[in-house]
Amino acid sequence: MFEFELFSNSFTQDVPSELGSLTKLAYLELGKNNLKGKIPASLGNLTSLKYLSFGSNYIKGGIPNDISRLTQVLYLDLSMNHFSGVFPPGIYNLSLLESFNIFGNGFSGSLRPDFGNLLPNIRELYVGSNHLTGLIPTTLPNISNLQMLGMEFNSLTGSIPSSFGNVQYLQTLELNNNSLGSYSAGDLDFLGALTNCTQLDVLTVSENVLGGILPTSIANISIYVTELSLGWNLISGSIPHDIGNIINSQTLLLANNLLSGRLPASLGKLSNLGLLSVSSNRMSGEIPFSIGNITRLEKLYLDKNSFEGTIPPSLGNCSYMLRLRMDHNTLTGTIPREIMQISTLVFLTMSNNYLTGSLPKDVGRLEHLGTLSVAYNKLSGELPQTLGKCLLMEQLYLQVNSFDGTIPDISGLVGVKEVDFSNNNLSGSIPRYLANFNSLEHLNLSINNFEGKVPTEGKFKNATIVSVFGNKNLCGGVLELKLSPCLSQELEKRAKHSSLSKKVVIGVCIGGSIFIILFIASVGLRCCEESPMSRLAMSEAVKELISIRESFFRSRRRAGR
Repeated sequence: MFEFELFSNSFTQDVPSELGSLTKLAYLELGKNNLKGKIPASLGNLTSLKYLSFGSNYIKGGIPNDISRLTQVLYLDLSMNHFSGVFPPGIYNLSLLESFNIFGNGFSGSLRPDFGNLLPNIRELYVGSNHLTGLIPTTLPNISNLQMLGMEFNSLTGSIPSSFGNVQYLQTLELNNNSLGSYSAGDLDFLGALTNCTQLDVLTVSENVLGGILPTSIANISIYVTELSLGWNLISGSIPHDIGNIINSQTLLLANNLLSGRLPASLGKLSNLGLLSVSSNRMSGEIPFSIGNITRLEKLYLDKNSFEGTIPPSLGNCSYMLRLRMDHNTLTGTIPREIMQISTLVFLTMSNNYLTGSLPKDVGRLEHLGTLSVAYNKLSGELPQTLGKCLLMEQLYLQVNSFDGTIPDISGLVGVKEVDFSNNNLSGSIPRYLANFNSLEHLNLSINNFEGKVPTEGKFKNATIVSVFGNKNLCGGVLELKLSPCLSQELEKRAKHSSLSKKVVIGVCIGGSIFIILFIASVGLRCCEESPMSRLAMSEAVKELISIRESFFRSRRRAGR
């Protein structure tokens, strides 16, 4: 027996037909090269082969029927190529096959119903990422030694056999991204049966059409389960209170279903959990304080539900958190400072809630933050200057709140792509450095109290990127922004000042005239008592003053004042 191994090289030729002459070859490894062309029929001459791998190449076409002559083969890897055509029927003749992998090709058609009876020794079966249709063969669970079954990313239909619960050594069952289920109550019966598979490690059935109520038995599934993925189905009911029993779970994905009720406090027992997602369901109640006990949590998705109450500060204990989504709920209270101290965060969104208070100054500690959204809340106060320390920011959404004051110095956020400050009470001038943000794709400053001249250079040249409407004291900018020219505003300001000056002069003149007249009149009254001639002189003096006042106003009108 001989071995031939050329694994992970850079051969770019077709698969040589001369391989068929190596009739005593037992081990043939040609994976991870750049081989192309088709598998030659002469390969069927290698009747002594026990191991055959063409994985990760560029081989195309179908599998020749001559492969059925390789009756001694135990391991067959054809994954990650460009094979096409129907599922190769010659495979059914390889009754000793223990590991079979055609993942990542273009095979079509369906599997034979008696698949499990023809290949009874299979331990590892990977047929995912192809174009397979039809039902899951009910004989598959007859393969008593089956450990790994991957049928994901196909177009399989029908039900998931409950008889998988009889496969004692089953460790991985990946059926996600198919069309399994019928929107009915019996779709999830297999979950109860799988509690018998005590070695189960991975169960993924996401993105199918599974209906029915989530059985409480899911909490009794193997304690060795590290990944439980049921998302993107039509599953209803509530998460069992004892879900914390699956203590080794690292991924719990229940998103995009019809689940209701509360998040169980027992989730806090899942200390190894890295991903918890219940987004896009109908869940309600408060977020359990106990989630803060999951200190290894990296991704927490609670968005698009009806969670209420305050955000538990205990989430600050999740010091490895990368992504936190809590948007589109009915959360109230303030943003806990503790969350702003999770320095690993790269994505944080709390938008579309009823949060109050200010944006914590500790936001500057989120040095790796790429996305921050607190839009559509009831936040107020000035934006913290520390916002400018989030140097990796790419998306910043603060719109529809009651923030006031000026835009803090964010000149360091040169990689930002989208910024939305709209619908607030922000004031002051628009920072000119924003024009030089080369990555900027969207800047919305609308409906605020900004004033002064809008820049016309850099990004401000493009009105499809910048929006500034609803700021009545802004001027200038490119024509597409439809703002008043700053020069006309200056002239209007001067005209208002001139009008005010004229009114002041007139007022002073009238007031002064009246004062003089009254003064002369008071003096005259005394004089009038002494002599008629004095009364006559006083009368003439008053007439003269009135004549002088009228001449003054006539001369001003002629001067255009």
